[in-house]
Parts: sequence; C-alpha cells; structure tokens
Amino acid sequence: MKQISRMFILVFVVCFALIYLVNYMNRSEGYSGNNTLTIYNWGDYIDPELIERFESETGIKVIYQTFDSNEAMMTKIKQGGTTFDISIPSEYALDKMKAEGLLLPIDHNQLPNLKNIDPNFLDLSFDPNNEYSIPYFWGTVGVVYNPELVGDLTFESWDDLWNEQLDNKVFLLDGAREVIGMGLNSLGYSLNDTNEEHLQEALKKLSQLTPNVKAIVGDEIKMLMANEEAAAALVWSGDAREIMDENEKLDYIVPSEGSNLWFDNIVIPSTARNIEGAHQFINFMLDPEVAAQNTDYVGYSTPNDAALELLDEEISSDERFYPDEELTSRLEVYENLGPRMLSHYNELFLEFKMHRK
Repeated sequence: MKQISRMFILVFVVCFALIYLVNYMNRSEGYSGNNTLTIYNWGDYIDPELIERFESETGIKVIYQTFDSNEAMMTKIKQGGTTFDISIPSEYALDKMKAEGLLLPIDHNQLPNLKNIDPNFLDLSFDPNNEYSIPYFWGTVGVVYNPELVGDLTFESWDDLWNEQLDNKVFLLDGAREVIGMGLNSLGYSLNDTNEEHLQEALKKLSQLTPNVKAIVGDEIKMLMANEEAAAALVWSGDAREIMDENEKLDYIVPSEGSNLWFDNIVIPSTARNIEGAHQFINFMLDPEVAAQNTDYVGYSTPNDAALELLDEEISSDERFYPDEELTSRLEVYENLGPRMLSHYNELFLEFKMHRK
C-alpha cells in the first residue's frame, strides 16, 4: 500500500512539474494571460521607454517580439504556435488577415483616445469603419539621395535612377512590391497593375537599372546611406528621415509619376488571450503625448492630429514627410492582389535579383 501511495505522490509531483514547465514555456514563447501582453511588431518600431511606461501605469508585463516582413508575421500568427495580443500589419496584409479570420474586432468604446486620429486616416478602403484596425504610422516610398554625389539629378522622375552617372551608386530596399511598383510607376502604370504585358515591361526596364544597383539590402540601408556608401536609394519615408537625421547632407523626394502611400495599423490577432489589455495598449498609444514621443523616436508620419500639434513645427510642416494634397492624389495604396499574383510579383523580383548576378 505504501508503495502505491509513493507512486501516486511521484506521479502527482511529475504532473505538477510538467504543468509548471508548460506554463513557463508558454510565457517565454509569448502566450499571454491577464497580466501579460504579447506584442508582435516590426523591428525598431516603438520607443522602448513607452513600453516601460505602459507596464508601470497598468501593471501589465509586455512580452515584445519583432518580425521583418508582413509575410513572416502572418505565417507565424496563422500557425498559432505562439499567441499574440497585438500586431502591426500593413494595409494589404491586414486585408488578407481579415479574409482568413486572423483578426478580432476592436471595441471602439474602450478607445476614448481614438478621437485624436485625423478623420482622413479612418474608414479607409482596406478596413471600413476601422472594425479591425487602428492607424499607427503612415508614409511613402521615394528616393533618398546625396546632392553632392548625384550631379544635377533631382529625382523628380523615377527615370533619374537609371541615369548612367549613377553607375554602381544605387541601393534598393529588399521588397518585391516596392521595386516592381517602382518599375511600373516609372512606365506610368499603377503599382497594383496585374497586366502581364505591363509587368514584363517593368521587369525589362528594371533589368536596365542593373548596372546602377550596388546592392539590394534590408534595414542596413539606413547605415549605408548615412555613411555615404552610395549616392541614392529607394527607401520608405521613415527610413529616409532616420538617414537624414544621421547625415544632414541627404535629401528625400517622392518622384512625380507617383508612388506608394502605405499605412501600418494596430490589430488584435484572433488568438489573443488578453483582449482587455490589448485595448488598454491601443488606447495608451493613441494618447497625444505618447504618440508624439513615439513619432519622434520612430521617425515615421503620425496619423494622430493631437500628437502632430505637439511635434516641432520643423517636423510637422515638412512636406517631404507630410505631403500636400496635390502629391497625395498621385499616391496609391497597395491592394491585396491575391496569393497567386503576389507570388508572381515575388517571382519577378527574384528574377530581377538573379539577373544582377
């Protein structure tokens, strides 16, 4: 009988230890409970001081993880091995996540600070009535360049990137939609074009850019441009501002043919455990002082009207990053082209990259 009792106690202890271990692993992998909040965001896309402040004000511990592409983020959320309470997809990824049931609706009644968002950034086509998303940052795609190294080129047209003066002096960011989109825009086509003839034209034109392309790179493009390793680069506007903060010689422009107007948005994934905490975090980020501090740190353009008033006028009136209506009318938001066409864009981009070798 004693032996049976000892075995029972041993089994109980082992089970208890396993439960503790699983809970510990879940917490470390991002599983959240009522007192933790797991955030899945782009790298270097929030002021770390604000996370500490949120933890201090709410008592909620934040577990923070990062991704480097919308595709990687969606795959991880879809697999469900790790649960996340907050994520920040771009508009075309958000559209896809909605269609695949990967998002929870947002309760606007829990977001009194939503009133601070500029109405022009609400109720957009990719999420009518902001049922699943709240604007976080927005921006453009354009050219950052060093006037001392590009001669008389101004990049008012995309075609300046093809100028023979720029032989081996151009960086491109590593993004299929951005690079193929630039090729399409330079020909006067939409960056959401799915016409195969137009896409092949864009690919042919991009192949002619090859002698000028020094490298196709990721986040390191900011350091490389600031260190004057090239004369010009295709970049997102927020990266351009960061580069220009590091090296005041450089300038940024969106070419006249048009470009991408993008939006990143806060969402609550369908696997969220701490939905109330997620709403607390979203409302916290919508506070004017918080949003202004985050804008100063990240460098991208804020949709928060009240925060904009707190920024230095030098920043808020800079039309390179807060373009006027005339330029904005020539910008396009990426559409969700569907998995087959997005895969085709990726194939064309890969073909372009292989052509360089």
